[in-house]
Amino acid sequence: MDADLSDLPDDIDALKAALTIERVKILELAAERDVGAAELAVARARASADLAMIAHQKLRIAKLERQLYGPRSERSSQLIDQLALQFEELEASATEDELAAEIAIAKVTTVAGFRRKRPDRNTFPEHLPRERVVIDPPTACDCCGGKRLRKLGEDVTKSLESIPRQWKVIETVREKFTCRDCERISQAPAPFHVIARGWAGANLLAMILFEKFGQHQPLNRQAERYALEGVSISLSTMADAVGSCCTVLVPILKLIEAHVMAAERLHGDDTTVPVLAKGKTDTGRCWVYVRDDKPFGGTSPPAAMFYYSRDRKGEHPQSHLANYAGLFQADAFDGYRKLYLLDRSPGLILEAGCWVHARRPFFAMADLEENARRQAAGKKAIMLSPIAIEVVRRIDALFDIERPINGKTAEERRVVREELSRPLVDELRVYLREQRAKLSSAHDLAKAIDYILKRWDAFTLFLTDGRVCLSNNAAERALRGIALGRKSWMFCGSDRGGQRAAAMYSLIVTAKMNNIDPQAWLADVLARIAAHPAHRLDELLPWNWRPMASALAA
Repeated sequence: MDADLSDLPDDIDALKAALTIERVKILELAAERDVGAAELAVARARASADLAMIAHQKLRIAKLERQLYGPRSERSSQLIDQLALQFEELEASATEDELAAEIAIAKVTTVAGFRRKRPDRNTFPEHLPRERVVIDPPTACDCCGGKRLRKLGEDVTKSLESIPRQWKVIETVREKFTCRDCERISQAPAPFHVIARGWAGANLLAMILFEKFGQHQPLNRQAERYALEGVSISLSTMADAVGSCCTVLVPILKLIEAHVMAAERLHGDDTTVPVLAKGKTDTGRCWVYVRDDKPFGGTSPPAAMFYYSRDRKGEHPQSHLANYAGLFQADAFDGYRKLYLLDRSPGLILEAGCWVHARRPFFAMADLEENARRQAAGKKAIMLSPIAIEVVRRIDALFDIERPINGKTAEERRVVREELSRPLVDELRVYLREQRAKLSSAHDLAKAIDYILKRWDAFTLFLTDGRVCLSNNAAERALRGIALGRKSWMFCGSDRGGQRAAAMYSLIVTAKMNNIDPQAWLADVLARIAAHPAHRLDELLPWNWRPMASALAA
């Protein structure tokens, strides 16, 4: 240290010059370091943008393939969900890296900027109201300070905004008047309230119902959320509101049930529902019957009817369909067997098989993609069956014929099926019989083949009746919400709770099938149903419903 100090000049000016030179060197080193950091940040942002774009394209390809070719595997919907989640994470990471690059570039002047190419996003629907915020214009020229300014134009930046949920108390006042002549008091009649003493408005009740049964948010979670917003509602109070609303909506539910049971063809299915019992959880059942005439060009509105039961005995669907006669498309559940008896009263129910159910066991032994994924991950490969692969290919060919004729009339569908599908079905039956003769009864393929051959009339009914679909996907789509919601609400509290849930599922799913916002529809129905004439209740059904404002205008 002493040697270094002895080398320094004694002249002050010389010391200043030496200090200036050292500072310049330090600044140059810092600038080089900032340039390197900026270049690294830009490279990282470019790489993140490329990864996000690749994930986006993979997601689009998967969705287009599913739309074009149908579900190519039993896990295609899960694969799309996984790709969507991956794309979300990569998109957020790319945005973070882009902002970091902008911050790094701002410190230097020699590194070119980076801006991601984003697709045009239609996030400003035309029906949304516009709020124009005008920033105070300049009063003097930025250059010369002159006051003589004239408007040349304007630049508009659009941003989508959301107003937080607002709570308010509505005070309904009924003034009293007394007559000077007879001293009698006159007052307007009290308005109708869905809940006794009118503590909750129709919009609040509709929100509670839709959050519980449409979004699968239990009442305790809703109560916690409302408390954070400054409104404390007890759990028992909300439960009372749910029971009252379900009672009020019973007439609408019965109209939907009558509409569903008057269908020419029904889809039927069921799913498990955990039910709380003493010291354990039982497994109940939620049954659904769907009316959807759109595949064969029908004009009747779609609807779904749900029922709840504590077990899966055949007596339940038999009682649900006690007054129904027509086509019934479902799986091969033994409880449906008595419905297909020839001497059944009030009429015959024709069984229509679901080719998706028939295809599923074969696909489990023919999943080439899953086998490739397992091999790539170093796992043990699945034993693939050439017979299963061939059966899946032949069934997929039938679905390829169905897609272009979806939505056409029943007769047009029958003609196309007679010409194109029947030869494929006849060849499939011959192939299945040949392969079945080579297999033992205990083989999984033999069981899958017997499932089809023993119900051949049900599976081939679509060839002679254009109203029949190849699959029972309409019923499975209706049950999808319950399958997802089970992870949230865990179990029903009682049998009565299961029955209430089935009733509300019927209303909400039917509204969705008719492209109606369930919450808005429920709010309007709850506000109007008491004063609505009983013989005109069908006006409140989802497919006939018009909001109160438009109804009054009409």
